[in-house]
Amino acid sequence: MKKGGKGGGRTKTGLYFEKKVDLLELLKKIKGYSLKKVQGKAGTEVYFNNKLVAFWFKKYQFYKFLEQKGINWREKISKRLIPDDAIIVIIKETLFIIEIKYQEVGGSVDEKLQTCDFKKSNILNLFRL
Repeated sequence: MKKGGKGGGRTKTGLYFEKKVDLLELLKKIKGYSLKKVQGKAGTEVYFNNKLVAFWFKKYQFYKFLEQKGINWREKISKRLIPDDAIIVIIKETLFIIEIKYQEVGGSVDEKLQTCDFKKSNILNLFRL
């Protein structure tokens, strides 16, 4: 939040922080990891020692991936909940949703943290048959 600013519409520091924190860039620096963007596919493939271990999605890529897998999210939830990052770890069959937030004073991030159970249940609903 911009110090002394008013309202979320004028938030600049948080958006800057979210753009600055790129977890894929950090992952590339860890020995053994490599990334591959496949043309026509949503997201980024993550490899460890040349073995595909995960898929990484930023923002709207997650819903593009669901559509490519034949999952009609519109039938299961009423509104897209856009994660900052989403990671599907293949070997663990686990989906991680990552929200990157910055907050200088109390406010909207507090409320976003309170809605995590709601988001979790809606996203889990996408994968139920």
